[in-house]
Amino acid sequence: MTPVWTFVAWLATLAFFAPVAWMVLTSFHQEADAATNPPSLLAPFTLDQYELLLGRDITPFLLNSAMASVISTLLVLALSIPAAYALSIKPVEKWTDVMFFFLSTKFLPVIAALLPVYLIVKDAGMLDNVWTLIILYTAMNLPIAVWMMRSFLAEVPKEILEAAEVDGAGLPTVLLRIVGPVAVPGIAATALICFIFSWNEFLFAVNLTATKASTAPVFLVGFITNEGLFLARLCAAATLVSLPVLIAGWAAQDKLVRGLSLGAVK
Repeated sequence: MTPVWTFVAWLATLAFFAPVAWMVLTSFHQEADAATNPPSLLAPFTLDQYELLLGRDITPFLLNSAMASVISTLLVLALSIPAAYALSIKPVEKWTDVMFFFLSTKFLPVIAALLPVYLIVKDAGMLDNVWTLIILYTAMNLPIAVWMMRSFLAEVPKEILEAAEVDGAGLPTVLLRIVGPVAVPGIAATALICFIFSWNEFLFAVNLTATKASTAPVFLVGFITNEGLFLARLCAAATLVSLPVLIAGWAAQDKLVRGLSLGAVK
C-alpha cells in the first residue's frame, strides 16, 4: 500500500499547491487576460503588474507587518518559554487548571472583542500605532505558544536539568544554556507559527490602523474597489506579501519538521 499512499500524498500536495501556483501565474498576466473566463494559461507574460505595484509604495506596509510580527513573536517567546518551563519541567500546583485558563482565552471570537478593544485603544490614544498591534498580537499568540512550548519542554531529559542544578546553575542559565539548545526545534516551530498568525492578521489591523501603521493584508484590500477587482495586480501583491513567510518557512524547514514531531511519540 506504500505506493498508493505516496500517490495520494502527492495528489493532496498538488491540490493544496494549485491555488498558489495559479496566483503566481496570474500575477504575470495583464488584467484583460486574467479576467477571461475560462482564464488563459497561454497569455503573454509581463512584469507590468509588479512595476505598478512597486509604484504604489508597498514598502511601508511590509515594514509595519514585519515590525509587528517579529517583535510580537520575540515577546511571545520571552513570555511563553518560562511559563512552559514552570508548567512542564517544574510543574506548579494544579497546572491543568492553568493550561485550561490559557486555552479558555481563545474561546471568545475575535470579532466579539473588537468593539471593547477599539474603545480602549481609542481612549489610550493608540489608534494607528504599530505598538498597538504588537501588544494585541502578543496577547493573541501567547496561549498557543504556551501550549506548544509545554509539550516541547516536557521532552527535555530531566537528568540534564538535575545535573545542571547540582553544578549550581540558576534558572537563567538553565533556560539559556541547557533548555534552549535542546528545545531549539520546538522554539523554531512555535516562533514560525506565531509569526505567520501575526503576519496574516487582518481584523485588528484594518480597524485599528489608518495610514501610519497599516499592514500588508490591509494593503491587499486596496485592490478591491468600486471600479472592479484588479485580479492580476492583486495576485502580484499577494505573491510579494507571501514571500517573507515562504522564505522563513524554507529557512527553518529542518527545525520546523523536528519541532512539530517533537513530543508526538510518547
